[in-house]
Parts: sequence; structure tokens; C-alpha cells
Amino acid sequence: MPFFYPNRINDFWRVMGIIFLKDRDALWDNESRQFDLEAIKSLLNKEKIALWDTAMAVRRLKDNASDKFLEIVEPIDLAALLAAHPTITQVIATGEKAASVVAAQAGIDVPPIGEPVDCSIADSRIRLWRMPSTSRAYPLSLEKKAAAYRRVFGL
Repeated sequence: MPFFYPNRINDFWRVMGIIFLKDRDALWDNESRQFDLEAIKSLLNKEKIALWDTAMAVRRLKDNASDKFLEIVEPIDLAALLAAHPTITQVIATGEKAASVVAAQAGIDVPPIGEPVDCSIADSRIRLWRMPSTSRAYPLSLEKKAAAYRRVFGL
């Protein structure tokens, strides 16, 4: 799937399925054995959720997907993104590496997992959430990950 979180062992789309569709497999297509991109885009549009990478260029230091071995060569220009999209009020970082990029641009410490911090980036005021990673390598059950993310959406 040419989109965010395509790996079938990542729990992100299962978390979104639990939260918004009451079904962990609502965004999974059994026939193709991958996530259903059209269903995902429909959900994101309906719920007004945008996704974006916190790094525009990265270097993998090892041949795996772990953020621990990821060097961010060029971080996102979050000030420009927020200026171009002034209706964005919350930034949700899925993991410590992403949260550290946003926190650095806001000039704040990385917030604790699941706790929002109000901050400014250039002329934009946002609420930053550092959420648990949805990687299966992160030692938290799917249900607990969904409960943490549910708070972000006020559900």
C-alpha cells in the first residue's frame, strides 16, 4: 500500500478501526491481505485527519524499520506546514522520534506519552500529543494503544 503504515504488523490502522469503526479489522482487506487504502482515505476525510511525515529525508543506519536506528537528515518544516494550514490545532506524534522532531521545533521537552502539551511553532498555537508507537515491537496491547489514542479524539 503506497501510504502511511502499510506494514500489516503495524497496529495504526487497527487502532483507527477500533476507535472510529468499532472493529479492529474494519480497514483490513482479507482478499488482498493488506489494508484497504480507499477505506482508510474515506475515514481520514470523514474525521478530518491529516497525516504527514516528521522527516522529509532520513538515513536508515540498520536494515530495519526501527526508529532507534533512524537518522533524520531533513526534518519537516512544521512552521511552514502550519502556516499553510491554519485550521490545524493538534499534532499527534506516533512515537518518541516523531515527538522529538516536533518538540525541538516548538522549543519544548518531549511530552510524556499520552499527555498533551500546548505550545507554539512560529505563529501557530498547537496541542502536541506524544502517543505510544503503534509498532508491534512497542510493548503495549492493542486495546491499550486504542484507549490512549481515543483520548486524542475526545472519544
